[in-house]
Amino acid sequence: MAPIGVIQSCFSTRNGTPRQPLLVPLARACLVFDPSRVPPASLEGLGEYSHCWIIYVFHLNTNMEKLWKEPSKSRFKAKVKVPRLKGGRMGVFATRSPHRPCPIGLTVAKVEAVQENMVLLSGVDLVDATPVLDIKPYLPYCDAVEGAKVPKWVSDDNLLAVASVSFSEGFPSTLADCWATIDKKSLYASSDELQSLIKQVLSWDIRSLSQRNRPHDSDVETRNGEQLGNASDSDSCKDEEASTLRADPASLSFGDIIYHLNLEGMDVSYRIDCHGNVVVEKVVAISSGIPNTRRKPLRFCNTDRQM
Repeated sequence: MAPIGVIQSCFSTRNGTPRQPLLVPLARACLVFDPSRVPPASLEGLGEYSHCWIIYVFHLNTNMEKLWKEPSKSRFKAKVKVPRLKGGRMGVFATRSPHRPCPIGLTVAKVEAVQENMVLLSGVDLVDATPVLDIKPYLPYCDAVEGAKVPKWVSDDNLLAVASVSFSEGFPSTLADCWATIDKKSLYASSDELQSLIKQVLSWDIRSLSQRNRPHDSDVETRNGEQLGNASDSDSCKDEEASTLRADPASLSFGDIIYHLNLEGMDVSYRIDCHGNVVVEKVVAISSGIPNTRRKPLRFCNTDRQM
């Protein structure tokens, strides 16, 4: 079995990638199919659906190489830590954790447009370079289960929501500088759209469980590590943040800690206080930026859906 395509996403790292689909409506991606395997004719009719299912591989799992080479020797944890349970454990098959015996993911996304060998998507929870195995149209009459039941810990939507998201006085000028750098390859039509994306992403607490529980044990500046939720979903997935500055934890308050999010070729700096209020300080262009392999897509448009 081989992937039929790859995701080009606004999320370049696992940190900040939403835990579930459609939580961030402005989260965009291009699904680019391998033209040697997927002829454009195979996509005819897909644009008539509003949403599609995507079957993919959790390619950033730390045990992937061992799993593929020696599957019989690969082990997985029967229980994983769940963000909504604040570190409480649940059986892996009762969760969406990526750390599974077969690291296959299933998600749903909005179909914005179909162009040649690309499908433009929104509401995604997929990191850049995710291999895709298959897509299928979403059928409301049979895919939406009436009366479906979930545990109480799943049904509380506000457990990971922050209180507010605001922007510093100097933020607009730093965003304008970034936009001048990424405009030609961006999945977004304007810097205003990018600011809205940042606000939507940070309206959920994207920190790992350890960062939420013990912020004073963190570095003053904490850079990207695990996918949103994955750092606390499994003991086998350790935080990978790299520090740029350290200080005496006893001298810090919540608001002194600066966190970083890589998004659409930008490094977004933000703070979050003990009441869950987020302040976005600034953005700077990342040296690597948006990958050169990204094809300039058909522009997303808020008013006209392009097919």
